[in-house]
Amino acid sequence: MRVSRAPLYLSEQNENVTPGKVEMSPPQYTGKFPDILWGMKTITMTEQEAFRFETINKLINKKTTISQAVKTLDLSKRQIKRIRKRVRDLGTEGVVHKGRGKESNRKIPADCREKAEKLLKEKYSDFGPTFAAEKLCEDHSILISKETVRTIMIGLDLHKVKSRKKNREYHAWRPRKEYFGEMQQFDGSYHHWFEDRNGEHCLLASIDDATGRITKAVFAKNEGVMEVARFWKEYSKEHGKPLSLYLDKFSTYKVNHANATDNHELLTQFERMTERVGIKLITAHSPEAKGRIERLFETLQDRLVKEMRLLSISSEEEGNQYLKDVFIPKFNAKFGVVPSKEGDVHRPLSESEEENIMGLFSIQKTRRISNDFCIQFENQWIQMERDQPTLVCRKDIVVVEKRIDGTLHAKLREKYLNFKLIPERPIKLRQKITALVPSPIIRESIRRKPKENHPWRRSFLGKNQNRQYKIQCNILTN
Repeated sequence: MRVSRAPLYLSEQNENVTPGKVEMSPPQYTGKFPDILWGMKTITMTEQEAFRFETINKLINKKTTISQAVKTLDLSKRQIKRIRKRVRDLGTEGVVHKGRGKESNRKIPADCREKAEKLLKEKYSDFGPTFAAEKLCEDHSILISKETVRTIMIGLDLHKVKSRKKNREYHAWRPRKEYFGEMQQFDGSYHHWFEDRNGEHCLLASIDDATGRITKAVFAKNEGVMEVARFWKEYSKEHGKPLSLYLDKFSTYKVNHANATDNHELLTQFERMTERVGIKLITAHSPEAKGRIERLFETLQDRLVKEMRLLSISSEEEGNQYLKDVFIPKFNAKFGVVPSKEGDVHRPLSESEEENIMGLFSIQKTRRISNDFCIQFENQWIQMERDQPTLVCRKDIVVVEKRIDGTLHAKLREKYLNFKLIPERPIKLRQKITALVPSPIIRESIRRKPKENHPWRRSFLGKNQNRQYKIQCNILTN
């Protein structure tokens, strides 16, 4: 197969053809030559056509044979004779393609091109060429190739060619999984999905590794524990349980996000949830490791944002409905691939899992029962009731579940306990009575000194009298 080369400007005067703009004169061989070719004329040729003309010119001047020309040009004898006849009649133009200089049969009509340019300026100015070509075809019945749209947009200064990134870090290629449902890549992306029509939101999405299809995507307030638990509860009810999940380790930049207030405990809680339902959790140490979900968000931040802009969607409810009914089926039909092996390996929920699905996908923490049968959870006091399905003792450790609907449940030995919420911890009875009884009046006591003959002072008086007697004796002796 021959590759067409860059066009050159060639002369017919010399046998060895060289590039350049030259004046044409009659060829150096006998034969008819149209009067139209006499005088000044410039013909654009490719290198392949120039080489072909040089070989045919040698054949006409009998400096080579047809057999040698067949080998040189790799053409049949019949084709060599046909080209020789055209060169004799037309000269250099005999080897030039007949369609050169003429309008293409596939040229876009002028009115269609003007309409496309107007729409690209007014409605699709920030669209990429491929996406713009799709919207022109779907919404306006203008069938133009993406390369033609690219040319038009470059001419209108609406598109600039992206430069390739240099010095990219090396990442080894990982083959896709074989079955649908064998592994789901999951992540969340904070972005202004509704542009200036609403604030920043988080899009939670999962993509199947084997097929590249979006299995679920919802708008949420954040990427916290409750939102992720709600996502996978609904996913398990719709599709079943995948064999494994591939997600990142919830890096520091996500913890520091204004809406990601509880991500420090997300991985621990999520590991417990997936372990209870039998899903293997795989954590990635870099965004490139889960590149399929990262590229998905890159595509969604372009296509989904613009699609919702065209439909004036500006709320989470409208966005979630549009994702489920329109965008995800359309995306999967366009970008999904066929897995290497047929079959869906999602596992359905068991009866016990369906009954306790709210408990499986919940935040769980342990608390110890105090002496007054109370526990504290998130600044709330829980008072255990007298009637319980199992024996409850002081100092028992119970599991408190905070479910995605906001309710609290306490569990001990796989039994849910009966309790009630109280506004504050009850005060002990003794303290309560002490606080209610008024304090007695304490009068200041007067210190009284006993008399000298009082029994309390008897030994003291005896010592003093004996001492005085000794002193008197010493005085008399001296």
